[in-house]
Amino acid sequence: MEEASSPSTAKRRLIALMQAGHPWQQAATLAGIQIGRSAAYQLLRKFRLQGETALQDGRHGHPAKLRQPVRQWLETTCREAPHTPSRVVQAALLERFGIQVSVGHLNRVRAELGIGTQAFHQKKNFNSPAFQKNRTGKKEQADSSW
Repeated sequence: MEEASSPSTAKRRLIALMQAGHPWQQAATLAGIQIGRSAAYQLLRKFRLQGETALQDGRHGHPAKLRQPVRQWLETTCREAPHTPSRVVQAALLERFGIQVSVGHLNRVRAELGIGTQAFHQKKNFNSPAFQKNRTGKKEQADSSW
């Protein structure tokens, strides 16, 4: 099976094969794309009505917002100042790179990288005597008598 060079080329081959009388499944296999029956016939109908413009659907996918160099900047910035709130990082990303990233997504990425306010507080609190557990699994308060 020959690999299509682009989605529009593959769609063009699919349409040509279907117009030549091939069943949609065979046409899709020969064109090198995965497509469902209804989508194949919908594309064929749209091509008959609109011509070549039917091959461009206007979508380009949704690239990950935090690719290099954005991710590298985020990692460096948060390692230098892990206590920086995500809303501040969010504003800096918008100003510096022109991308809008939700605070929730930033928190997930920061946690994944082990950087940021949550990871900073977890490490700090985990070692705190006030949060150590006894053998029964219950939290013990540290002796606060002076």
